[in-house]
Amino acid sequence: MSAKPLIVTCCLLAVTCSQGADRLACETSIGEPLALDPSLSRVPIENSDTIVLEAGQFEAELGEDTTARMSGGVLLRREDKLAGAETARYDPEQKAIFLEGDVRYEDPGTQIHSDLAEFSYESGRIRFEGAEFSLGSSSARGAADALEINQDGRLVLEGVEYTTCPPDSEDWLLQGRSIELDTDKGVGTAKGIKLQFKGVPILYAPYLSFPLGDARKSGLLTPEVGSSGRSGNEIRLPYYWNIAPNYDATITPRLLTSRGLQWETQFRYLTPRNDGVVSADYLPDDSTLNEARHQMRLTHRTLFENGWRSRINYREVSDNQYFEDLGGSQSISSITHLNRSVRFDYFSERFALFGQLQDYQTIDDAILPADEPYRRVPQLLASGSWPVTFLRVGARAEVVNFDRDVGVAGWRVNAAPSLEMPIARPGWFVTPAVSLDYTRYQLSDTVPGTETDPSRTVPIASLDTGMVLERSLSGTNRLQTIEPRLLYVNIPYRDQAGLPVFDTITPDINLVQLYRKNRFLGIDRIGDTEQISIGVTSRILDTLSGRELMTATVGQTRYFGDRFVTLPGRTASTLKTSDYIAQLRFLIWENINFDFGHQWGTGESGTTKSEARLQYRPASKKILNLAYRFRRESLEQGDLSWSWPVSTQWNFVGRYNFSFRDQEVLEQFFGLEYESCCWGLRLVSRRYISTRDGTRDSSLGLQLVLKGMTSVGTAADKLLERGILGYSPDLR
Repeated sequence: MSAKPLIVTCCLLAVTCSQGADRLACETSIGEPLALDPSLSRVPIENSDTIVLEAGQFEAELGEDTTARMSGGVLLRREDKLAGAETARYDPEQKAIFLEGDVRYEDPGTQIHSDLAEFSYESGRIRFEGAEFSLGSSSARGAADALEINQDGRLVLEGVEYTTCPPDSEDWLLQGRSIELDTDKGVGTAKGIKLQFKGVPILYAPYLSFPLGDARKSGLLTPEVGSSGRSGNEIRLPYYWNIAPNYDATITPRLLTSRGLQWETQFRYLTPRNDGVVSADYLPDDSTLNEARHQMRLTHRTLFENGWRSRINYREVSDNQYFEDLGGSQSISSITHLNRSVRFDYFSERFALFGQLQDYQTIDDAILPADEPYRRVPQLLASGSWPVTFLRVGARAEVVNFDRDVGVAGWRVNAAPSLEMPIARPGWFVTPAVSLDYTRYQLSDTVPGTETDPSRTVPIASLDTGMVLERSLSGTNRLQTIEPRLLYVNIPYRDQAGLPVFDTITPDINLVQLYRKNRFLGIDRIGDTEQISIGVTSRILDTLSGRELMTATVGQTRYFGDRFVTLPGRTASTLKTSDYIAQLRFLIWENINFDFGHQWGTGESGTTKSEARLQYRPASKKILNLAYRFRRESLEQGDLSWSWPVSTQWNFVGRYNFSFRDQEVLEQFFGLEYESCCWGLRLVSRRYISTRDGTRDSSLGLQLVLKGMTSVGTAADKLLERGILGYSPDLR
């Protein structure tokens, strides 16, 4: 009978062997001949319960209970798992193979080295004594008095040490009496855990339960510690509650030494049609103000099967100074209104429908009741566009009720049918269009003698045309485009002085506004005009990578007459042209890019607005940002931020934001980052304006990052990521 490779299944109870001339032939207890072949490692394994055994030499003891000894190198293979040793002993009574001498085990996620191991082939259990292990391709490694791998996906370690540091530099070390990792359930448990840093214990826990990988697990998260001048020292201790696969919550006690204990809660949910976040923060007794303070927030979204969507946004705070005292950042303390809305919308290829109820909470004491935004209760908006032969018929309609405690209120109805004739060919397009805008009001709380149902009808004619010209730059792999565009608009004058102003403003001119037909944003005013807007954009592209190396745009609107429609308190415009608008973006070199935007008027009007930003980034951790912002009679600011290595392990980070108009620093922080092979440290000192009246606050943050484990201290990485453009918080 022809020889077969030696294949030992998990149900094998006894093996009898005899030495042949050129190979070792063995038989199972049922007499089926097997063979050990030099090409055994290339034998395909089709059964996941099959174990392939290779050995240089077999020594069998024949008898009632046959045993075998293997030497000269032993290898066991089962699917993608390998175990090897210098010698091995087969014991059929214990249904096990004992490996001795330079024992090694490998699978896709684990490498283990020990002197002794027991492999129970019936249960699929492997137990190592005095084992050293490493996990995956990372630097995570450790040692254990005993390490056991079970077929059901459990890894049990006794007397274990774990770190991501190299063997000659164990700066941090996690020690535990026992650790059990259940890969099937994605959960780990540990007993008698002690975390050491530089030989000093910094954390002890008699029992811990934690998730493996991205799996979620209820339990305490890493505490955060910090300080600020307005609220004193701060300690956060988050608790994560994994309620269900699609529900979870985070409960965070936040102790502010100058104010008291605040409770922060967040609940998240996700269903096939719904998702959202509900959060509530409560400070029962602010010891500084002697009053309770709270914040509530809801964000919800529903996707219906028929194309409808709904969104709910709600936010509320107990007082106008809440964000200034408890917000923690300059941007959040500048919030003046909190949105509260319920929205429904529907979109199809040709039609869209939108409806909402909207209100705001005004939290700026400087805003008078007569200047607060109106409530929309409700607002309905419909729009559509349909092709008819060579034409495109469009329509837009809106019904909204504006309500406020002070001033004029009432309904506004607007309808604007339109007709376009788009003509598009390769490299150019022309779109003539006409529309009729009709608006009617039904007002209440008006001044005596004022009309309560004013209306307005305005025709609008326009011609939009543009081209895209391109050429190859000789001798290079560069492509240049020139894209001129022209928009002509004619809107006759209609007296609109008797119409209220519910939601209309005059926006800043920009490249979007340059090609809008109405110079007002909102439909309480339709600006009379006869104008032509002209702009040109040029790009330079790398044809090999598709990368845009440069974009430059310049544009201006020219008027053929005066404009008489204005907002209340404004004078009519007699300027013949708008300001020029220019925008430039280009890659100076491979690691230097520059963005520039400028708005200026003709004659003596000078610069209206200007923004510029230069970024130098020769490496991922080398970043230098320089920015400048100017707006006439409003602001003039400079901003410098950086992340720059000063040695192989130390990194200097910072930001300096200065107001030239007010001659004061708006925000500044400076810090140092230290990074070793397995841990990092961030120390950041910050001083900033925290309130609208210019009150300053300061803070000091310290964050210790144990790579592959956790971080302890303040969330300094979030501050650096927000304040330094391009900064990456990852410590490699």
